[in-house]
Amino acid sequence: MPSSVVGQTPSLTTFLKSLKQNDIENSIELFISLLKRRQIKNSRPCAIATTHLLLRVVAEPKRKWDAQKLIARVRHVGRRLIAAQPREMAVGNIVRRVLGVIREVAERDEDPLTDSEISGSASPITGEFQRPALPTRFSEFSPLHGAAAMPHNMHSGRPGTADSMAMEFGGTPQRPALLSTNASYAGQGPPGTSLFSILQHPQGRSPMATPPPGTQSPVTGPSPSRRAIAGEIPEKLDIKAEVIDGIKELQDELDVVDNQIAESALDHIHSNEIILTHTSSQTVQKFLLTDARKRKFTLFHAEAYPNNHEATHATILNGAQGEDDSDERWKPLTSLGITVILIPDTAVFALMSRINKVILAPHAVLANGSLIAAAGASTIALAAKTHHVPVVVLSGVYKLSPVYPFDTDELIEYGDPSKVVPFEEAEFTDKVDIVNPLYDWVDCDLVDLYITNLGGHAPSYLYRIVADHYRMEDIDLNAKQDAVVKKG
Repeated sequence: MPSSVVGQTPSLTTFLKSLKQNDIENSIELFISLLKRRQIKNSRPCAIATTHLLLRVVAEPKRKWDAQKLIARVRHVGRRLIAAQPREMAVGNIVRRVLGVIREVAERDEDPLTDSEISGSASPITGEFQRPALPTRFSEFSPLHGAAAMPHNMHSGRPGTADSMAMEFGGTPQRPALLSTNASYAGQGPPGTSLFSILQHPQGRSPMATPPPGTQSPVTGPSPSRRAIAGEIPEKLDIKAEVIDGIKELQDELDVVDNQIAESALDHIHSNEIILTHTSSQTVQKFLLTDARKRKFTLFHAEAYPNNHEATHATILNGAQGEDDSDERWKPLTSLGITVILIPDTAVFALMSRINKVILAPHAVLANGSLIAAAGASTIALAAKTHHVPVVVLSGVYKLSPVYPFDTDELIEYGDPSKVVPFEEAEFTDKVDIVNPLYDWVDCDLVDLYITNLGGHAPSYLYRIVADHYRMEDIDLNAKQDAVVKKG
């Protein structure tokens, strides 16, 4: 092991420190060994470590990356990390997110013009194409404010309309197009009829008018589409710098994901409710603490024996500490006047009839809405379904995986069996096979709502979030890639 971590317990903190001193290959090997020995585990620490490692890979000095080589390099590193610990799905999720950033930058670099930009700049541009101001009193922050400022002759460049055909045959349009209340704040929207402007006619022009796409801006000059049409060569993007910025944005997302989820706590937990949760989770603790500052409720906390009961006891008595080995700590819920009752896992079904809401934190969320959570979560979800109690799952988008649960047994990790039956019981252990699953698979039919840093979603909607965050060609990192990015 590198000298930078000698004398310290290997963890996420020591790994992040070693990244500043070790070369890239040694850092990759160190992370692989930490994953195999489970010295870095759980979704959040694995996601943070993977993001920092890939940032080092992309920012490798003396390397001039193009899109093809960078994609190949990240895929190669990603395959090694996933092979080291396949059940830590957050590692593969971050690798796929970074690959998506690279592909997006490559597409912007090679195809800077879109069809809408070309068609918008191909229309006749005159000095009269300005946005008039209507005599309204709407606040500038109101959605109706956009209907008060629209281009005077928005209809002049629209092919296929009656006015455009009249102009083509030598005629002039009859009147300016009426405006729509669907206009955006910038005043750019489809022409239509507005109840607020149907009896009014634009009298003047707004001094703050926003020029339409393709026109000359007094500050920035011609738009990219105008430069391209004028024959100028668009400037090539620095792929390396753009990808580094994208990875840093991903790091910022990991830093604030729990706070974003906690912002919706007041919408889901109400006064005097009885809540049931399971295991010690940083996300759940922040969610409950946010609500506890405003409302009073009762919390039943299942201890998650035998793998997580010690951490659960410490969380209830002393508060929680960040899963990323940071110094940040949170007060226990009892310090805010919340009644917290620790219960064994066997008492869940007996108490479920009195529970108003179940809140769980997953280890990973699969593409069909099912989830992998700490052992005991499946029992709680089944009991909640029997008693018609809603189950709410708190999860950052980085835990959402594009993997489908074709074989659920392969997704379950097993731990030390001596936690179930001590080795001192030699006569007993010789006669039975003892297993200690660390995780349970919970079907999507048992979950009512997912709360992510993007808001609340039904399990049936998660496929849309998967499509927005992952590229189809990156789902299987072992698949052969043929011409991933077109050559410029």
